[in-house]
Amino acid sequence: MHIRHSSLTAASVLALSAAFLLAACHSENDVSTSEKPVPPPKTVTEEMAQAEPAYDLAVKHRAAPTSGMLNGAPGILAFSSPPAPPRNTERYEDVDPNPVKITADDPVSTFSVDVDTASYGVMRRYLKDGVLPPRDSVRVEEYVNYFSHDYELPDTKEQPFEPSVSVFPSPWNENTQIMHVGIKGFDIPQADRSDLNLVLLIDVSGSMQRQNKLPLLKKSMRLLIDELTENDTVSMVVYAGAAGTVLEPTKGSDKTKILAALDKLSAGGSTAGAEGIRQAYQLAEAQFKEDGVNRVMLATDGDFNVGIADPERLEDFVAEKRDTGVFLSVLGFGGGNYNDVMMQKMAQAGNGNAAYIDTLNEARKVLVEEAGGTLFPIAKDVKIQVEFNPAQVAEYRLIGYETRILDRTDFNNDKVDAGDIGSGHSVTALYEIIPAGSAGQLSDPLRYGGDQATGDTASDELAFLRIRYKLPEENKSKLIERPVSKSDVLGTLRAAPVDVQFATAVAGFGQMLSGGEHLDTFDYDTLIDMAQRAKGDDPFGYRAEFIQLARLAKSAAALPTLESPTPTVSQ
Repeated sequence: MHIRHSSLTAASVLALSAAFLLAACHSENDVSTSEKPVPPPKTVTEEMAQAEPAYDLAVKHRAAPTSGMLNGAPGILAFSSPPAPPRNTERYEDVDPNPVKITADDPVSTFSVDVDTASYGVMRRYLKDGVLPPRDSVRVEEYVNYFSHDYELPDTKEQPFEPSVSVFPSPWNENTQIMHVGIKGFDIPQADRSDLNLVLLIDVSGSMQRQNKLPLLKKSMRLLIDELTENDTVSMVVYAGAAGTVLEPTKGSDKTKILAALDKLSAGGSTAGAEGIRQAYQLAEAQFKEDGVNRVMLATDGDFNVGIADPERLEDFVAEKRDTGVFLSVLGFGGGNYNDVMMQKMAQAGNGNAAYIDTLNEARKVLVEEAGGTLFPIAKDVKIQVEFNPAQVAEYRLIGYETRILDRTDFNNDKVDAGDIGSGHSVTALYEIIPAGSAGQLSDPLRYGGDQATGDTASDELAFLRIRYKLPEENKSKLIERPVSKSDVLGTLRAAPVDVQFATAVAGFGQMLSGGEHLDTFDYDTLIDMAQRAKGDDPFGYRAEFIQLARLAKSAAALPTLESPTPTVSQ
């Protein structure tokens, strides 16, 4: 008898299977009454689910047969539906791009700096899988700040950065200009770095089993451990269904003991992340170094599902703990259930940074090459404020930093938390500005309001830049001020330093991936040519990799995204 699986209803399959089972049992009873009846067969999904986590099952057995299979019992055919595709539960915050502001109505822009780079790593993972990243995963400033830029360095760590500013024609709109603000943090010499009290908080829950999670995490931590000195102290806390200390405070020079504790880690169980965080902070506070750097480094996919799992409550807890002088950095791993919302909120609240580790090369970048910026802060609560002159600038928009916007009054309020900058970190901010009288102006003149451009028409200042920061050990902010004048305006984009050009190309790429609603004449070919021309010195190949990612995005743009289910979005 030939049966076509696709023509069977669920009821007919069950009835047919029952008939086969009954016949088989009768046949066996005729031979020997001592043998037990053959148990009902398990489906493919039931058999596999007992051995593997649901998410790994769906990925590994995506191509399982759909027409049925023999399960080992002679003559019994069990039909099963194809395994469901992996459910993408990644979470990203739903944030709209910054709008164009009318200078006469709202001349002041204020935001917190951001040195996180997690968004860039997420983008790279998606593009290497052949699909575009979710728009809500794109944070343009993190793309730009992923790269180190050769901006002017300060002389001392007392004023840890010196802003550089340039204005030039926009590469995507002939009627607008780009105002580029770059700062690079003081680079503390290796010999002058403070002793480190580091608590590694490692997620060993069941969701961390995949190769790009705990196995990659362990390899990454080996790179970090190799950088520790005898004056550093490292501890290790793990969490799954429960949390516990697996390495008491140990000198950084005792690498054998540290690595032995790391090598023993394996994944399994639910994710009691909140309890792990509590224990990690307790351990850091117990070993607090008064003249050192005290930091918890959380390595996880962010999938907290036991205890406190609400990002807001965890954010409050971490924010309270930063007042003790213990900072928090977050390293994200894996995909499918990656909780970007959780990672961002915790890193921002903990006076730390968030990075995403998708390859061992990225781990080397974050934990070795840029270890100073990751571990050793030179300034905290860094805020930028720009006041535009409405007589010179009709409209403006801040490119990126949507999740970092502050109220104007927050700038002078030292109680308001802001971003932190590590040793040698570079930070870039880009505004697109529309000069007064430009054909690119988006707002029509008011019929009844008259001329609202009340700025100083005699001044050659386009804007005034203010930066507030606190030194790591202080609670009172310091102020840096600088006018942006017509002398900062360049005639062409190519007249700008190559680092400025490259940063602008990256900003254009981020805007393209997030919708590109403000881009007029800009496409992937223009972007790739611009980035190639401005690649400059690229000792580690990160800029060359960016150009390859842009080429992948160009081809991925036409691909369907059904194979990458839509991630959930947090409002």
